[in-house]
Amino acid sequence: MRALPPAPPLVVALNMGYGHLRPAHALAQFLGTELLEADSPAVAGPEEMRLWARSRRLYEATTRWSGIPVVGAPLRMLVERYTHIPHLHPYRDQSRKTVAVRALERFVQRGIGRRLVESARESGRAILTTFFAPALAADANGLDRVYCVVTDSDINRAWAPPEPANTRITYLVPSMRALRRLRAYGVPKARIRATGYPLPHELVGGEDLATLKRNLAGRIVRLDRKGSFRDSYPDEVRHFLGDLPRAEEGAAPLVTFAVGGAGAQSEIAARFLPGLRPEIEAGRLKLALVAGVRAAVRDRFRELISKHRLEGAVEILFEPQVLDYFRAFNALLARTDVLWTKPSEMTFFGALGLPLVLSRPVGVHEWYNRRWARESGAGLKQRDARYAAQWLKEWLEDGILASAAWSGFTRLPKFGLYRIAKLCGEGTLA
Repeated sequence: MRALPPAPPLVVALNMGYGHLRPAHALAQFLGTELLEADSPAVAGPEEMRLWARSRRLYEATTRWSGIPVVGAPLRMLVERYTHIPHLHPYRDQSRKTVAVRALERFVQRGIGRRLVESARESGRAILTTFFAPALAADANGLDRVYCVVTDSDINRAWAPPEPANTRITYLVPSMRALRRLRAYGVPKARIRATGYPLPHELVGGEDLATLKRNLAGRIVRLDRKGSFRDSYPDEVRHFLGDLPRAEEGAAPLVTFAVGGAGAQSEIAARFLPGLRPEIEAGRLKLALVAGVRAAVRDRFRELISKHRLEGAVEILFEPQVLDYFRAFNALLARTDVLWTKPSEMTFFGALGLPLVLSRPVGVHEWYNRRWARESGAGLKQRDARYAAQWLKEWLEDGILASAAWSGFTRLPKFGLYRIAKLCGEGTLA
């Protein structure tokens, strides 16, 4: 008698920005299961929901206002203090409980995560979460099959349990830096797997990277206006991508500006639109502004486009429902050539061969994300937004953006989705 395949894990995230929902959506879709939100009635009691709602309002307000010059400076300091990550070097024991660890320990004792734990026990399914709180609650309640996907290149002490040496959590990390950090926090090496970040299947195309390579082939041509990058690496490019599409020669590259689910830094668009207008009108550049699920951000982008008489020339991506937004955004990324973003979880999308223009980080973890991308050659620090047309033109003519795309493709991990799926249950592509 043929054995039944194991049930997929309970895929759990938190609705606090896109950082935890985005990778969970990719995993749930690939594993053929629903995405559960830790702060929803399905897996949280009334008191839990109130705690999550309060935390989310504070997070969104703080990150959104912290992006405003001068006025936002005190809030930036607050965010960076809350997300503080100590220096990794010299290597030393960093397992001491912090204020955040103690606070979360009290929340678990008050019952946070209890309903999720009960659901896992009753169904016999593992928990796969992209946020640390559900994992820590499950660990404290004695569950054995708990997987926690780390969503930044370096992380705060709050990700590890109060007594890390005894944890049952298996951590799935996107970078070696995150692995070393968890070891410093006292998590046993056997409980950490270097998997890479779970990129959406529709942008990778499987372990043969078919979709990724097809998208990258056209992107390299559009980004390398004068052929300087291709002249330097002809054999390497041909080996991995085959013959590049000649039809894309001279086509305008698409710059996608996406700076956070809470609307942080959306005002950067007001600074770069005047300078980009001649390039857009001349057909030398295309631009997409990502508002996500926030109608207020969409309306602000519309005002800016109207002010600079660019109606019909600049696209805005807005979807009121977050899962619809993720699908639409992935479709946009498939034709994007330059991703201008803050160094959030989007940093890992450089592995798709997307050159990253990285704005100011919000929170210490984003400072580390930006450094990680730049050290890998996939990320470029945003220069003065008022002169974006000039420095983007230079980067296109000199092959710098094409080189960053290639570095991301060759140096950043791309197989995270498939590695995680093999650990937790094979994907179904439902």
